[in-house]
Amino acid sequence: MNVLVHGGAGSVSDDPDARQAVLDEAAEAGGDCDRPATAVVSAVRRLEADPRFNAGVGSAVQSDGVIRTDAGLMTGDSEAGAAAAMPGVKHAIDVARAVARETPHVLVAGERAVALAESFGVATDCNLWTERTRERWRAADVPESDGTRDRLAWVCEQFGTDHETDANTGAPSPDHDTVGAVATDGQRLAAATSTGGRWFALAGRVGDVPQVGAGFYATERAAVSTTGDGEAIARFGLARRVAHAIDDGDPPQHAVDRLLRGFETETGGSAGIIALRDDGAVGRAYNTAAMQTASQ
Repeated sequence: MNVLVHGGAGSVSDDPDARQAVLDEAAEAGGDCDRPATAVVSAVRRLEADPRFNAGVGSAVQSDGVIRTDAGLMTGDSEAGAAAAMPGVKHAIDVARAVARETPHVLVAGERAVALAESFGVATDCNLWTERTRERWRAADVPESDGTRDRLAWVCEQFGTDHETDANTGAPSPDHDTVGAVATDGQRLAAATSTGGRWFALAGRVGDVPQVGAGFYATERAAVSTTGDGEAIARFGLARRVAHAIDDGDPPQHAVDRLLRGFETETGGSAGIIALRDDGAVGRAYNTAAMQTASQ
């Protein structure tokens, strides 16, 4: 099994070696699986469980002080599932898999997604906070009013800047540390992406990650996972464009380089991409300060 994983595109980590070790473990976990879909889920689950990444434990906090998780999964035979805006769900990728396999839908969200997760045995009462996220939330100058309109101006100020470093603590920001994986056994392919979203986003905000063609995409020949500025990625359809470029004959590395340039030119956004072709050829690119990856 060929597996490629990423830990998000963003600022340089203050502990890159520890993060790399977890990424290596995630790639190894995926490599031990017998199906690409199982491989990407296994890899992403390992990253969701580690507080060094903005997915599952240690995820970003939205404007109302709640952590909500999102994930998406797609295979080369067009099986797709996603789940979004789920408080208390560490393994959002498990819910995405349940949506793909057990429902006639592609995307479920909010409290009903949490209820679906619980019905399939996915833990829904997890504590996703870490000391790091508590400190950052406490340091934030959050308006006292919790009304959506009243808080919106503050959200726009916080969300509209490039958080390469946290404005309050000066620490590297996890805003773009979405995690993802792609896998192939030489015939079948799968892609998966999971996230805790962006810091101080409007409560209930859903970015690119659970949107098919934005945060993840797979065809019979290519699998893609992206990370970065979610709204820009969603508008551009970054994952779908990369996959279709590979389908049309672009080598994966050329496809990710070309589409990242086009994305930056058109949107001005920052992003990272990993891609895998059915023959095992890979592509990885980013226009941020760093994006750590691992392969098996």
